[in-house]
Amino acid sequence: MLSRNRMLIRSLVSSSVPCTRNFSGTAPPPRQVLKTGDTLRQTRIFTNEDVAEYSKASHDSNPLHFDSEFARNAGFEDRLVHGMLVAALFPRIIASHFPGAVYVSQSLHYKSPVYIGDAVVGEVQATNIRENKSRYIVKFLTRCFKNDKLLVIDGEAVAILPNLVAEKVNVVD
Repeated sequence: MLSRNRMLIRSLVSSSVPCTRNFSGTAPPPRQVLKTGDTLRQTRIFTNEDVAEYSKASHDSNPLHFDSEFARNAGFEDRLVHGMLVAALFPRIIASHFPGAVYVSQSLHYKSPVYIGDAVVGEVQATNIRENKSRYIVKFLTRCFKNDKLLVIDGEAVAILPNLVAEKVNVVD
């Protein structure tokens, strides 16, 4: 009976949160754990170079992205940023907070054009979190805004996260 109690205590101790010692006298910053309703954001200004590099990688050389007169004749203010390039903010946001995340699906609805030089805020909001085999399947509402208010893209994404602890990862533009 005594050894059974010791085994129970050992299992409880080993499954609890590990102790950390802090010799500086200040506590480490609290770790952010993703919860339903949490929103993560990043801002990006798309440049001529971004459009040219995306065009090379995607082989999308539509003149709407490269010829201002062509774009204006088609009813736009100027040259457009590729919609998929703007939507690439979503996996970028998720992976920058959860390294090792696997992007599973994305639906997109394009609402308004994005022009070169526009400041775009991408955001992902966790709407459903489900644990599955020590990983987490998370459904996100995805949106991009320009000029802080105009919705340009919305949709939903699903990603598999290795954990729910959001990291502050430096993102290189």
